[in-house]
Amino acid sequence: MSDVREALLRQIKDKAVVHGKVTLSSGLEADSYVDLRRITLDGAAAPLAGQVMLDLTAGLEYDAVGGLTLGADPVATAMLHAAAARGRRLDAFVVRKAQKAHGLQRRVEGPDISGRRVLIVEDTSTTGGSPLTAVEAAREAGAEVVAVAVIVERGAAPAIEAAGLPYLHVYELAELGI
Repeated sequence: MSDVREALLRQIKDKAVVHGKVTLSSGLEADSYVDLRRITLDGAAAPLAGQVMLDLTAGLEYDAVGGLTLGADPVATAMLHAAAARGRRLDAFVVRKAQKAHGLQRRVEGPDISGRRVLIVEDTSTTGGSPLTAVEAAREAGAEVVAVAVIVERGAAPAIEAAGLPYLHVYELAELGI
């Protein structure tokens, strides 16, 4: 296990694992919650997340990364900055939950992804709903989706794989002590 991956795991265990009944965005209830925004928006942990996600997806060819707002936004920007630190250009994009009704009326914000190979990211996913919504929007915008990648896998693998997409994750719940 890489030192960076281990350091990120320690940060997640220390800052993001919350025990107690919670309702997830999918509507399902859980006995624990992994609040990864405590990681992806943390000045010490976010750079680690970007590095680990780049390492996880090193075997894929893509030049833009993004997903459904809000869980994907800090993951994508962490990857953008980690890539720049490695001398690589990587654009980020944001998929709105609904198309904007004013201005350019775009659903996908950021650099144009039409004709580009993109990676859909999320902090964590239980049902696959958010990443699959982002996949649909990216395809409608003309992008080729190469895979879906998350920091923590909570159960979305069957849904993502049923959609015919490669699915990568850094950690499983057992690694977090859940």
